[in-house]
Amino acid sequence: MAVSALRSLLLEVAAVHRHLCPRQVLGVRMGLYAGELLRLELPRHDKRLYTFVETDGCFVDGVTAATGCSVGHRTLRLMDYGKVAASYVDTETGTAIRVWPSHQCRTRAMDYAPAAANCWRAQLEAYQSMPVSDLLCAREIELVLDLKALIARPGVRVNCGICGEEILNQREVIRNGQVLCYGCAHGGYGRFLSDCTKD
Repeated sequence: MAVSALRSLLLEVAAVHRHLCPRQVLGVRMGLYAGELLRLELPRHDKRLYTFVETDGCFVDGVTAATGCSVGHRTLRLMDYGKVAASYVDTETGTAIRVWPSHQCRTRAMDYAPAAANCWRAQLEAYQSMPVSDLLCAREIELVLDLKALIARPGVRVNCGICGEEILNQREVIRNGQVLCYGCAHGGYGRFLSDCTKD
């Protein structure tokens, strides 16, 4: 990718995040590298590319800027493993690539930005210019989950048999013949502290 295009993406992600940091740069570079490996033009404006990110935070802003994938478009999913890594799937071919930073990229950053005031600055500068071979690792993977089930069918809606709330995109659970939301079937991530008024 041309340096001007990289700079444009970095300006975009910095504007969204109000500053630029090394992990945003990694997110942009990783997304662009995945596009190269999958031979896809980026950023996408369709649903051809699906991305799994393995941590949240500013890294994801970089991935989104480079790929066009987002939670809002249902083309990006968080798998919270606490890793600066992402897997990119070409939904037409089924080819999937996982990309992550090289184990040495942090220490090698000083070689590429020796005048930097500190390690953070060195990473910020170096990650923008380091060759991919020194910055990133990538391997083709086989998905062990059903991507079609994750994407589901938009517009499909049912109501939970216990709480009555609407469930979208085929995320319902069927238990003893009853349609339930995940929270009612398995327990949610929180619990109500008081009764609420029904609609």
